[in-house]
Amino acid sequence: MTDHVQVSVLGLGAMGGALAGALVKAGHPTTVWNRSPGRADDLVALGARNAGSAGAAVLAGPLVIACLLDHASVHEVLDPIAGELAGRTLVNVTTTSPAQSRELAEWAARAGIAYLDGGIMAVPGMIGGPGSSILYSGSAEVFEQYKPLLDLWGTSTYFGQDAGLASLYDLALLAGMYVMFAGFLHGAAMVAPAGVTAGEFASMAAPWLSAMTGSFQGFAAVVDGGDYTVAGQQSLEFSNLNDLVAASAEQGVSTEVIGMVQTLVRRQIDAGHGQEGFARIIESIRNFPKDV
Repeated sequence: MTDHVQVSVLGLGAMGGALAGALVKAGHPTTVWNRSPGRADDLVALGARNAGSAGAAVLAGPLVIACLLDHASVHEVLDPIAGELAGRTLVNVTTTSPAQSRELAEWAARAGIAYLDGGIMAVPGMIGGPGSSILYSGSAEVFEQYKPLLDLWGTSTYFGQDAGLASLYDLALLAGMYVMFAGFLHGAAMVAPAGVTAGEFASMAAPWLSAMTGSFQGFAAVVDGGDYTVAGQQSLEFSNLNDLVAASAEQGVSTEVIGMVQTLVRRQIDAGHGQEGFARIIESIRNFPKDV
């Protein structure tokens, strides 16, 4: 890849604007387009070129970045200009499901477009800074060719030719994040009636939850080994959360968050696995009853 690549960015929401800004600041000639006007002004002031249409933006160079609202919006914007995209490279970092990412890869292949799918593990303010990570799958050739440019946004990790893998990892990681956030907010709600502010609770919760992430590798080893009787685990019976559920109710707090975990635990206990380790709740998740 040459030092400076002519690149076009379609979609200038908070994330698209951050991605385009990093490219402009790194010296890449950058053309930008957004469906609604006004979003490009700050980028133009930095040196970007504002295109009057998505088609004009695409024609500006060989590399096109799509950071749009959703899967439907990608097709709404790109279907009419598939001819202009033919022979070019499309890196789609719009949040999509694995199936949608694979569909877009197939669409791109039919149109003669080289395709790479990306999942952004960062908020806009993190782009180009510590902790920003972007997951990719699809064309290995595209990833290798443009990796120096992609690395401007964050650590780039490639998962293989299956265009749906980056999205799968992205959404799986977000699943863990949102459940953790819900758990923190549940705890904050529990202590609030006692006059404890959310800020005070956060000062205790953050180091505790950070320390608990050290358990992930132990859980992973048990799950990968398929033996939930390995010594040293906290048993499901010991992990029974009845007291926690009751305490939540006594505080006037909804039990939905912690009740969800208790349901997974009880399903395994009721199946006769109470003496086995907590990691076994993954079997409740994997084999969720289809009629529930």
